Parts: sequence; structure tokens; C-alpha cells
Amino acid sequence: MSAGDDARVATARFAWEEGAARMAQPAPTGVARARRRIVTAVHDELRRRVGVTFSTAELAAVYEDAASWYLDLAARVAPREPDAWEPATTLDGAFALYARQATDARR
Repeated sequence: MSAGDDARVATARFAWEEGAARMAQPAPTGVARARRRIVTAVHDELRRRVGVTFSTAELAAVYEDAASWYLDLAARVAPREPDAWEPATTLDGAFALYARQATDARR
């Protein structure tokens, strides 16, 4: 991995862990349910984009493009709960969970 890749992965991991921390905070019941549905949909999308065997660098590359598809996905999955769509919470939290499956994940 190059220095640029290292920096990209470190930046992504930071954002993902911050999102996971925000996901762990209490939320109204409807928002919490919608977030769980969105996380499941994001994981389905990530499985399609990177598969089940992937590195953190590969996941970080997909993360860089996530803005192009995430809000459409969130709106489709939870149309009545726009408070659950916040990418810095739900998208980043979903990536944090998925990153735990990376071949080079810290165990």
C-alpha cells in the first residue's frame, strides 16, 4: 500500500469510527429502526461493490464514491425518516461495521 493509500484508509477509518460512535447514541425509535434498515441496505450494496473478500483499501475506494449512491439508497429504504439519512452517522457507521470483515481488519 502506498503512502497515499495509507492516508486514504486512515481518513476513512476515522470517519467510519466516528459514524459508529454516533450510531451508538440514543435516537428516537423510528430513526433507530430506519438507520438499521439503511445499514442493511448499505451492506447489501457493499457486498455487490466489493464482495465478501476485500481489503480496507478497497473498501476506502468505494467509500470515496459513496456520495453518488448513498442518499438515493437511504431515501428509498426509509422515505419517511429523513433524520436517519445523515451520511456522517448512518453511512459511516455502516462502513465501520462492514470494515470489520476486511481481510486486513484489526482483530
